[in-house]
Amino acid sequence: MTDFDRRTFLGAAAAGIAVAKAGPTHAETATMTETHAVDMPAFVDHSHLTVIDLPMLSAFYQQVMGLTVLETSASGETLGVAGRPLLTLTTGSNAARAPRNAPGLFHTAFLVPNRKELGRWLAHAAHNNVPLTGASDHLVSEAIYLDDPEGNGIEIYRDRDRSEWTYVPDGTVKMATHRLDLQALYDEAPKDGWTGQENGTVIGHIHLQVSDIPEANAFFHDVLGLDIMTSYPGASFFATGKYHHHVAANVWNSRGQPKRQDGMTGLADYTIRFNDPAKLETALKQLDTLAIATTRSGDTVSLVDPWGIGLKLSA
Repeated sequence: MTDFDRRTFLGAAAAGIAVAKAGPTHAETATMTETHAVDMPAFVDHSHLTVIDLPMLSAFYQQVMGLTVLETSASGETLGVAGRPLLTLTTGSNAARAPRNAPGLFHTAFLVPNRKELGRWLAHAAHNNVPLTGASDHLVSEAIYLDDPEGNGIEIYRDRDRSEWTYVPDGTVKMATHRLDLQALYDEAPKDGWTGQENGTVIGHIHLQVSDIPEANAFFHDVLGLDIMTSYPGASFFATGKYHHHVAANVWNSRGQPKRQDGMTGLADYTIRFNDPAKLETALKQLDTLAIATTRSGDTVSLVDPWGIGLKLSA
């Protein structure tokens, strides 16, 4: 696209999202600190999707999301940023499109280093007519939402500095879903071209569709040892290190639905990596106590969660 009134595009791309001013921004750096999502005792390290059209999905994640192919195999590809694997796409002859209400992925959330990089990606999306599905100010973060060509949800977001987060006396964090001023974000962004995600981009969290919230609370908190950091109607948000959330689970589309079936498109599995080996061992003991089947390969333990989603736990 050449120069034009971006308000026209942004208004259409974020259809149904009114523009509202976000709070003041603060100075940021692109470097990770001890409060970064992936520096916590446990964090989400990787997402693996089963897809039908591998070339199309790979092209999307490269061209739209700015990932780079790091490894290829007969059945798929692994993509990432600056050599860090983030996303694996695989396909197979039995891949069948999952219903939208099936347990599985709500979105994979890519965390960029700062607001400038979020704005730079937004400008890239605007210049290439990338359709958005939403945009929100969550108090702790600013987030933009879209879907890939097979309907897998994506969030791209930046965290506010923790000094701007509000913790309540019970240790949880205050979050909300306010409207994000996309136009202001675009106007502030550099327009010097975008060649992919900046070094330091990671998976900040993964958001799941599950069948039952009490069951999710029991699994992620009681079994895996993640703290419940906040709750919405029909959703819980789990993390370590007082991060706002590494994993979220909701029943907005999937309440009471049966487990995922083999071969369904969408989230095949994801990886929670433990910086604290003791927390991993505690989680493994809990899994054994509950007789939840696991398999071990080197430092990685694989299992299937209560909703049929694959999960890998790694140190």
